[in-house]
Amino acid sequence: METDETPRVLPFQLQFDKPVASQIKIAEWNPEKDLLAMVTEDSKILLHRFNWQRLWTIFPGRCITSLCWRPDGKAIAVGLEDGTISLHDVENGKLLRSLKSHTVAVVSLNWEEDGQVIKDDSVNNSTYEDRTSRFFPPAPRVPRMPGLAPGDTGFMDDSDDSFRELSNSSYQRFNILCSGDKDGSICFSIFGIFPIGKINIHNLSIPTPFATEPATCRLSHASISKVALSKDLCHLIVMCSGELNHDEVESAERQLGMHGCHCLLLDTSIFWKRKNELHQVAQQASNIEDLIEVIRVSLSVMSKQWSDAMHTFREKFDSLSSLIIDHGLDSSPQEEFLSLLGGARTSPPVHQFLVNSLGESGVKRVSKVVCGAGKELQHVVLDHLQPAAEIIGFRMGELRGLSRWRTRFQGIGLDETLINNATEKSGILLVQVERFMRVLSSVVQQFSNFFNWLLKCIKLLNQEPSDQLLPYNSELVVIFLKFLYDQDPVKPFLELSEVDIEPDMETLQRVKELVHFGGFSDCDFLRRTLAEEFKQMESSFKEAFLMPFTTISRKMLCKDVLPLFALPSSSASVSVSVPISVTYYKDASTSFSSYQTHEHGFIDYISFQIPGDSSSNIANCIGISRRFMHSLSNSSIEESASLEAVLLSVPDGYHCVDLSLYKEGQIVLLLNETASASECSGESCMMIVQADDLPFVSIPRSGCINTWNLDQLKDSVMHLRLENEKVRNIPHSVVAPLAVSASRGVACVFAARKRALVYILDEDEDDVSDSE
Repeated sequence: METDETPRVLPFQLQFDKPVASQIKIAEWNPEKDLLAMVTEDSKILLHRFNWQRLWTIFPGRCITSLCWRPDGKAIAVGLEDGTISLHDVENGKLLRSLKSHTVAVVSLNWEEDGQVIKDDSVNNSTYEDRTSRFFPPAPRVPRMPGLAPGDTGFMDDSDDSFRELSNSSYQRFNILCSGDKDGSICFSIFGIFPIGKINIHNLSIPTPFATEPATCRLSHASISKVALSKDLCHLIVMCSGELNHDEVESAERQLGMHGCHCLLLDTSIFWKRKNELHQVAQQASNIEDLIEVIRVSLSVMSKQWSDAMHTFREKFDSLSSLIIDHGLDSSPQEEFLSLLGGARTSPPVHQFLVNSLGESGVKRVSKVVCGAGKELQHVVLDHLQPAAEIIGFRMGELRGLSRWRTRFQGIGLDETLINNATEKSGILLVQVERFMRVLSSVVQQFSNFFNWLLKCIKLLNQEPSDQLLPYNSELVVIFLKFLYDQDPVKPFLELSEVDIEPDMETLQRVKELVHFGGFSDCDFLRRTLAEEFKQMESSFKEAFLMPFTTISRKMLCKDVLPLFALPSSSASVSVSVPISVTYYKDASTSFSSYQTHEHGFIDYISFQIPGDSSSNIANCIGISRRFMHSLSNSSIEESASLEAVLLSVPDGYHCVDLSLYKEGQIVLLLNETASASECSGESCMMIVQADDLPFVSIPRSGCINTWNLDQLKDSVMHLRLENEKVRNIPHSVVAPLAVSASRGVACVFAARKRALVYILDEDEDDVSDSE
């Protein structure tokens, strides 16, 4: 273990050294609690307390490629190899939501909330109040199949409020989940659940703002390494590797472009400027999508229940047709039953069917299945489907009101025409629900009456008393035999069908007359089933919500590019894995008193390792740049706000394994010995460098992209020395990742021999609490 031979190199207290069952590839500390989420090589997610007590383990079943926490620490986002982003509850790891925003591996996730700090906190938070709770009880949850315990299906448990809390964002600080995939696509989701934009770095027209003449360039064969939203949500920094070319360069000359690591600056100020409007739309739309899922699952559950019940009925009663044929009769089961109902002599097949094949117990069993399924369908409608449809109608009414405020909401793509159409569809769905309930109630009543009559017949055939049986209606039995015995009017309502329902002409004419009074324009809804109506409503919602998505996507533009260092051309189109860290520190010299100053409240720090095989002559160095997002507006006005950078040369005999920007402008470096005989042998060290003490150099910006900006610093490289810095020796060879918690002042280091070492970084803190 650790030794105290030289106290000078032991500035950090080793809290504990624990074994891990599998090598860790991703690790992130919870921003609010003493919790560490880790991803193993076999893609299991482990959640540990600071004292290393494991809380839960989950296995998504697919390769995990990225991970990040929600800003309040109550949920965790997991990026998967197939492009899915799953959200999990911090309390138990339960899946809260899955988003299929990408088609390839999600390599970077960043969840950022509006970090603007104003003395009046009521101004800082979005002040939008969701009024739905004033008029409706809590939203219904998706139903479960009868007989299944919670957790047996993908449906959520009614007693679990985590999912509802995820969608209840009325009083959350506005936040954005940003995700980048290996093909260069970047997606944005409000509160992590409502998609609001998507761009691809290959399609960006990248300006060269310092050029003497207007010029643009583009990236090709690019792969994203990291995405990081600024605290004010106004800028997005994208670290990527690829080839940068002028737009004017002919295709034959494109191979002469700059292949290497580049830093892009995207303008995402639409999130800050319209955060209140986006909050309102996202709140309504995300809840509507939750309720749509409730209706979809309800229809699926109802369809299966009714289908199973009808299968049981057919299975029993189809045998009567075989008996009629076996006895050489030329009649149908309906005719035989009608003959029995009319008081005629009972035919041998009917007698054999009722007394021997079906029997009293068989009738009761089939009656229980069919009538029970009918009651279950009614409960699903009353407890899940209908309340969901009603709340959807109310929320669409809220959105309809917002869409009419064109000066505020037209700019974010809330189209009044599309919202009106979606609102009408939600209203018609309620009409279809009521229509379905009438049909279902009538069918169940007639089935129950038919079974009561059969029981009476069986009692009489067996010469048993039938005084205790429920009465029946002969007219309803006739109607059942004519229209329901071999037909199923309920099933078409629950399934998509190409055959339209033919309403009576009188009802259709009345509907056409009602159109003239306004409120709706669709006269053909009586020809559609409940499932078809739901499909049309869902399609209208997608069309309406696609407009904000498209509008916001178009307003996110690239403002600047910073070519960092060259890479060998052989690595083209291949993701380069180098330690990278991007963070934003508060700029004490500025305030947030007005919109004009909000963009200058934070200073961006970008730290990265220049790999040893880089084609530049600054290999095995660590580059740190700052004020990249301010260099455009201030480089010619304020010298102090121009782009600055510094190169740190890694000590001889070491190479950088990982790095992380820490609080108060500190950089934590994890270094391994390069001369170790194997990956698991040798030693390493952890070093903290104070950024404010580094000799940052102002970088003149050039309009020519054929210039690696950091090459300008090759003559002013600062050499790191182990004896001069804050260093802790580690008696193990270490591997990435380095997990640093700025709020708790701790760092978790993973040794190559499957061990986890947790160090206290803040020497002035006596202890780190193990809070919940």
